[in-house]
Amino acid sequence: MSMTSRERILMVLNHQEPDRVPIQDGPWGTTVARWRLEGLPANQNPDSYFGYEMTAQGADTSLQLPHELVEETDEYTIVKNANGALVRNWKHQTSTPEMIDFTIKDRNTWEEYKPRMAYNDSRVNWENGLKHNKAIRESGKYLSYSGVMGYDKTQGIVGSENLLMAMLEDPVWVADIFMTGVEVLIAAAEEMMARGFVFDGAFLYDDMGYRNGPLFSPACYRELLFPAHKRACDFFKGKGMPIILHSCGGIRLLVPQLVEAGFTCLQPLEVKSGMDLIELKQNFGDVLAFMGGIDVRKMAHPDPAQVEEEIRTKVSVAKVGGGYIYHSDHSVPDNVSFQQYCRVIELVHEYGRYA
Repeated sequence: MSMTSRERILMVLNHQEPDRVPIQDGPWGTTVARWRLEGLPANQNPDSYFGYEMTAQGADTSLQLPHELVEETDEYTIVKNANGALVRNWKHQTSTPEMIDFTIKDRNTWEEYKPRMAYNDSRVNWENGLKHNKAIRESGKYLSYSGVMGYDKTQGIVGSENLLMAMLEDPVWVADIFMTGVEVLIAAAEEMMARGFVFDGAFLYDDMGYRNGPLFSPACYRELLFPAHKRACDFFKGKGMPIILHSCGGIRLLVPQLVEAGFTCLQPLEVKSGMDLIELKQNFGDVLAFMGGIDVRKMAHPDPAQVEEEIRTKVSVAKVGGGYIYHSDHSVPDNVSFQQYCRVIELVHEYGRYA
C-alpha cells in the first residue's frame, strides 16, 4: 500500500526514512506558460502533473487597509495595498514587485496603525476555507498553516531601508513590530484550529538574506528577531506541528540560532547565496531537516549531465536518515524547458528512493 504525501512528509520531518523523498516545487507563472507550449497538458497544472505533495492555507495578517488602484498603464499597475504600501507590479514579466512608498515609516505612525493588527474574524475565509481544508485532508496532501512574519513581513509595511536603519536606531520599536506580527499570526491559527481547521504543520516565511549573507548580523537577529521566532515555534510545536521556515538568501550564519528557536526544516537553500545542502546536512542534519538546495542553473544547463550530477550528489546524501524534501533552490525560472524539468523530476524519483 502506497504512502500518502502527509505520511511521507511527516516521516521525513521526523528524521525517518519513508518510501522516497517527497517532492514539492514552485515554477514561475512565465515558466508554466512556457511549459504549456512545450507539452504540459492544458487540463493539468504542474502541481498535479508532477505530483507536488504540499499545500497551505492561512489568514489575512495585514493591517487590512483598503486596496486602491493608483495608476495603470500597459506595462504596470501601481496599487496601495492592505499594509498601506505603494507597490508597482509589472504585467508582462515575473519579477519582485517594486515598493515605492509606505504609510508607516516610523514609530509614531506605527503606534497610530498598530491597533489594526489585532485579530478579528474577517481575517479568515471561514465557509470556503473550511470546505477546502476538508477536501485537502481527504486528498492525503500535506497541509500547512502558512504566513509571513518577522523581518520579511515588516519590510513590506515600512520598507527595507527604513527597517534596517530602525534596527540600529530604534530597536525597541522594531522588536515590537516583529512580535505584534507573530501574535496576529498565532491568534489566527489558534482560532482557525479551534473552529475546525486541521493542519499538519506550519510553513512560515521570513526572508532574511541576500546573495552575500544575512541582511543583519547574528547579534542583531538575537536581540530583535529571535524572540518572535521562538514565540512562533513554541506555539506551533506546542500543537504538535513541525515548522518549515522559508528564508531566501545566504542565512548560513543564522542557522545555529534558527535551530535554537525551534524550526524543524529550512527552505529553499539558495546555492548562489552560499547555502550548501551537503554541508548543512553534515553539520545540522541531526536537528534540522532541509527542503531545496537543487541549483536551478543546473536545471537550465544545456548539458543534461550537469543536473544529473547535481541531484545524484545532493539527494543521495541529504535523504539519509530522512530529513530531506526535494525543492529547487528557490523557484523554477522560465529558462528551464518542460523537457529539462521532466528530467529533474525523473532523477529525483530515481535517486530519492529508499528501497
